[in-house]
Amino acid sequence: MKNINNNTEWTQIIKPVSGWFNFNLREVWQYRDLVRLFFKRDFVTFYKQTILGPLWFLIQPLLTTVVFVIVFGQIAKLSTNGTPQILFYMSGTILWSFFAQSVTNSSNTFIQNANIFGKVYFPRLVMPVSNVIFNLFTLFIQLFMFMGFWLFYYFKGANINISYYIFLLPALFIQLAMLALGMGIVISSLTTKYRDLALTVGFGMQLWMYATPIVYPLSLIPAKYQWFYFLNPVTMIIENFRHAVLGEGFFSLEKYLISLAVTFVIFMLGIILFSRVEKTFIDKV
Repeated sequence: MKNINNNTEWTQIIKPVSGWFNFNLREVWQYRDLVRLFFKRDFVTFYKQTILGPLWFLIQPLLTTVVFVIVFGQIAKLSTNGTPQILFYMSGTILWSFFAQSVTNSSNTFIQNANIFGKVYFPRLVMPVSNVIFNLFTLFIQLFMFMGFWLFYYFKGANINISYYIFLLPALFIQLAMLALGMGIVISSLTTKYRDLALTVGFGMQLWMYATPIVYPLSLIPAKYQWFYFLNPVTMIIENFRHAVLGEGFFSLEKYLISLAVTFVIFMLGIILFSRVEKTFIDKV
């Protein structure tokens, strides 16, 4: 569009939007440099003024795994179906940590960034997307640690093996990222009006973890109750990951499609609510 007076082109046209779904993926891509900037900010903030710095990326899941081994493996004597306890608990811990951290951080998008959003325009979805990418980066670092333990137990002769389902891992990571992003922005959209919802996120994620086979195998759940677990989209992600890298768990195309469908519904619901709320949230927070 050109200015008639000086014949120069406009670089940006701002116009009102309406409707429930106004999601411009191309616009988010145009601000990819801003995504990188927020990623760098989150990374620097994470280890700034800490003694161990980025080593905390590895220490946190390692300590959590050790606690699970002691409490659930040694004291509660929960079965891991012959899989080394360190590998069993760590495989669930690193995936769940990524998911829970992404949901928790994304759920505060509007409240924590209200000052920035009120001063300058950019696609609001850039914030939660950069957060999920940062946590994906953390996940990949923790996967290297996991593979170190995997090699140790493999050469010790442990009953573990990698199946050809390992080629499904990129799809599992993308699905988990979409689920975390969708759930996070659903909560973020609702907390602009219902602030007390933000106080229940941490408690809700703890309940969700125990409703997911993280510290126990799905085989321990009676068959008549397993349908409830299959409605939980994280269940098949964990099971498929363990099946791919440990030979534990199982793969069911039918159950995996259910997980994908629930993930897609949550993701689209998040996008719709987010695009609706971002137009008027500054008047509410």
